Formats: sequence, C-alpha cells, structure tokens
Amino acid sequence: MLRLIGSHYHFRRAVPQAVQACLGRTEISLSLQTQSKLIARERAAALYASTGALFERARMMDEKPDTDLMKELLTIQAQTIRDQEETLALAETCHALDRKIRDATHNMALLERIGSENAFLDESSKKIREIGQRFDSLRQQLTTGIALSKQEKKMLKAEADRLSGMIVGIQSRQPVHLAQPTPQIPTPFVQEERKPAPKASSPLLSTMAERFIYSDRTKSADTIKGTQKTIDLFVEAFGDMPVRQITGNMAGEFFDLLSSLPATHGKGKTTLPLRVVIAQAQERGLETVGGKTVKNHFSRLSALWGHLVKRDFVDKNPWSGWDFNVTKKIVRRGWTDGELALLANTHWSGTSVSHRTWAGIITIGMFSGMRLGEICNLRRQDIELIDGVPCFHVRPHPEDDWSPKTAAGTRIIPVHSSLLQMKDLNLLEDNGEKYLFPDLTISTSGERGDNFARSFSKHKKRLGLPDAVTFHSFRHTVSTKLRNQEAHIRELWIDTVLGHEASHKSQGTMNYTSGIEVANLQQVIEALHYPEECIQSVW
Repeated sequence: MLRLIGSHYHFRRAVPQAVQACLGRTEISLSLQTQSKLIARERAAALYASTGALFERARMMDEKPDTDLMKELLTIQAQTIRDQEETLALAETCHALDRKIRDATHNMALLERIGSENAFLDESSKKIREIGQRFDSLRQQLTTGIALSKQEKKMLKAEADRLSGMIVGIQSRQPVHLAQPTPQIPTPFVQEERKPAPKASSPLLSTMAERFIYSDRTKSADTIKGTQKTIDLFVEAFGDMPVRQITGNMAGEFFDLLSSLPATHGKGKTTLPLRVVIAQAQERGLETVGGKTVKNHFSRLSALWGHLVKRDFVDKNPWSGWDFNVTKKIVRRGWTDGELALLANTHWSGTSVSHRTWAGIITIGMFSGMRLGEICNLRRQDIELIDGVPCFHVRPHPEDDWSPKTAAGTRIIPVHSSLLQMKDLNLLEDNGEKYLFPDLTISTSGERGDNFARSFSKHKKRLGLPDAVTFHSFRHTVSTKLRNQEAHIRELWIDTVLGHEASHKSQGTMNYTSGIEVANLQQVIEALHYPEECIQSVW
C-alpha cells in the first residue's frame, strides 16, 4: 500500500509470517522518491511484483536472517526507480519525435500542393504514413501505463531512434525551397491553402459527467452513484482525460482491467492501486467480477457518450457494441424450511455486529419481506401506531440522504405478532437511540449495514448454503408464502406490503396504497407462518 510520509510516498507491504525469520522483519517500507501519486502507484505496482518473487525465494531458505536478501531488496527499489526514469526519458524522446513527424507531415503537405518532385512525393508520403502509424502504436504503449521490461525499453528506444533517423533522411532529401521556405511564395496563395484552425480542446471526462449525469435531476440516486463509481474507476486507471482522446482501444483496456478485478473489490476499505489489486487477485486465485458487472460499467459510460456524440464533443461511442459473458448467472430463489432451520440453529459468533442486530435483521426480513437496506435504515421514529396497529413506516429520510429504492417502496407494513413477542428486539420501547440497530456502520460508498451484509455472506458460506439463497431471498420466501394463502388476501395488498409497483395500473389503482386499510395489510402480514425450528433458536 501507499503511505505519504512527509512530502514523499512510501511503499509498504507486510512480510508473510513464513518468511519473517528469514528476512528479519515483519514488514517492508521503502521510499518511492516521488511526490507524484501517479508515479508512486506505478512504482508500487512494480515493487509489489518484485517483493512477491523475493518472498517465494525466501520460503526456500533457512529460517534465519539473510542480509543478502535485504540488500537485494534495496537494489530492486533503486532499479525500479531507475527503470521508470528511463521510461519517462523515453517518453520525452517520443514527444520530440512526435514534433518531428508533425513538421515532416506539414512539409509533405506543402510538397503535394505545389505539385513538384512527384517521385519523391510518392515515396516520402508513404514513409511518413508508415512512421506515423508505428509511432501511434509506440506512443499508445507508453500512455497506457503498462509496466515495461528492460528488453522492451531497449526495443522501443531503438525503434524511436530508427524512426527519427528516417525522418532526418527524408528531410535531407527535400528540395531547398521546401526545407527553407522563402517569401517569394505569393501571400494570397499561402492564405488560401492555410489549414483550418484546430478544434477547441476537448473537455475532461469528469466535467462531462458532472454536466450530463450528476447535475441531471431526472436521474435516480442509484444511476448517479453507479456512474460515479464507474468514472472513479476509469480515472484511477487512466487519469481524468479529455473525452475526445478516449478511443476504442482504451475502452478495450478498461474492459480487460474490469474483467480482472476481484469480485470483492469496492466492498472493503482497500486503498491499493487497481493494478496492485489485480495482481493480488491473480496471485491468490480470487474470483473475478462477472460479465454483468462489466456490462453495467460500460452501459453507464455508453449513456454518457450518447450525450457527447449528439453535441459533437466526440465523434463516436467507443463503449457500445461490446459482448459480455453474462451466462454465469445464479438464479435466486426463496429459502427452504431446512435451510432456514440450519440458519436459525447455528450459533452466531461474529463480532462485526451484535447478536441482537444479527437476529433482529433476519427475523424482520422473514416476517416483513423488507429489503436489507430498508431494515438497516429503520429509525425508532419509523415504528408507529396506526389505527391501533404497530407498523413499520418505510419512508425517505432526506436529512441522511436515504430513500427507498422506488416510489412504491414508501409504505406501511404492520409489525408481525412474532416480532412483538421478541423481548430483546423491544420494538415498541424508545431507548433513546436514533436507529433501531445503532451498531451498524456506514461504508465508504455510503451504504448503511454493509458490515452486516458481509458477515451474513461469510456465515452463509461457512454453513454450506448455496449461492442461490441470499438475504434478498427472504423477499422471495415472503412473496411465495403470501401468494399461496387464502383467496381473500388480494394481490394488490401483497404488492403494497412488499413495495412492488401495481401489477395492473387502472385508474382505480394508481394511488392504491392510500386506500387500503391497515387492518387488511395486517391480515397479509399475519398470514406468514414458519415451522418452529426455523425461528426457535434465533433469539
């Protein structure tokens, strides 16, 4: 990981316990000798790979301190910094070469216009085009941030020198009146043939996202949050670039990068650079994100580019037309009684949330069908007595920037009698806390209850429960149980309790939630029953 100590960044990595004795330390901390975070990330990525190889070698040695290994580590640090400095010098050489190409191309254009030296024109124009194409490929390798080996750098340097020599050779063969233009060329002719003024500089990606997505009040909070996450990933990988410079080739690199991310990325508090995260995932054989996740990122960028193409900020949309492997799809389903019994009768020993919070969230999900986010954001003031019936009032809380997923998510849900009997939950007592579950934390993405979600997922895997059942499966279970009840429980009432949009939107059901009595909703909730073994050990 990166640490800013004073004015310079440092690389820090924990030493595996198995090789601590051999290296004589528990962690490695090396100065990256730069104040630039971008350069520090690249150097840290190279050091991460080098130290990994060093650890593997140390595992093969005796368990005693080896000073040679530490000397080698310092050599690796110095070499890493020298390699990057060589890369930067090579980039400067390429920039100079780029200027020479532009000058040569300009002279060739003049040569075409005055129609002289036809044989030289044919030969030189072809060579200039070939040089330009090769240089574009070379420059792309440097700008994408890919780590280069020594051999690759030598090859690129040789290629740059060769191209530079070709340009010098071509220019030396140009007619004198082209190499050193004289004022004898008529002024009107020069003005008539002058190239059009270049287009205005392209705006940055972050500026366009702010203008067309973040500031659009018609966009949902989920759309804005998702787009922000996608833009942040792109900027971390390539920088905040002008949108006209983002090509299909770069979109392909972003595709490969996203497809290599571990499935857990963004769900913790990691601050490692993307390429280091990917290297760790490959080293440990971690599961990577699915095609659906990559597709979602591309869809958000494609939607933004739709605005940019219409307004001529860009010429085409590089994010459309991609194929995504979304066949690896797990069909979610409800819980079986056996799975619920296993969950209920297995002791919760986690420390991320209290036993009261663990059991309370699960039982409320079983007896209400509420979404996890809705349960985690319940406040004490959201438990109300309506027409003599204790109810959960799921509603927006703009003061905390939270609202239900949909408009239909704002609703009244009577509290099941089984929940009222659970003394540790104390739903009807005001203990002075703001939230019903105050020990839940808010993640870096702004989601309350992420600590519970991670704990639930890990606990479920330890029990050997299938991927097809998740916390959201409680909604499937509740929906299935209610739709198999007596005919007097109407479909419209069930949709209201679950926060679903009306399945048939006649004029009489457009505002259906306000017309349904709480007593009818209570009938729906009290129709939920579970075998005793599914709930007896939860509390």
